[in-house]
Amino acid sequence: MNDVNKKTITETIAETYNFTKKEAAEIVDMVFETMAAALENGDRVDISGFGKFEVKERASRQGINPQTKELIEIPSSRIPGFKASKKLKDRVN
Repeated sequence: MNDVNKKTITETIAETYNFTKKEAAEIVDMVFETMAAALENGDRVDISGFGKFEVKERASRQGINPQTKELIEIPSSRIPGFKASKKLKDRVN
């Protein structure tokens, strides 16, 4: 089983559409940057047939410092989340 990463996506686009690797890398970077900027603004990224990326709010909570065992307050944060589409779930199964 091979892992897919940014480099393999870039190489696939370059081979499939006759782009140079540099041109394909710029396209991949532009797609990821557009998605990241939308999430940074709190927008949802919905890719039909693949899934939805959205920012989720994580409430503040109590935690324990593993070194001192004292209680600490973990502040609230925003994290990116992904929900696969039914089509993607069906392909995986």
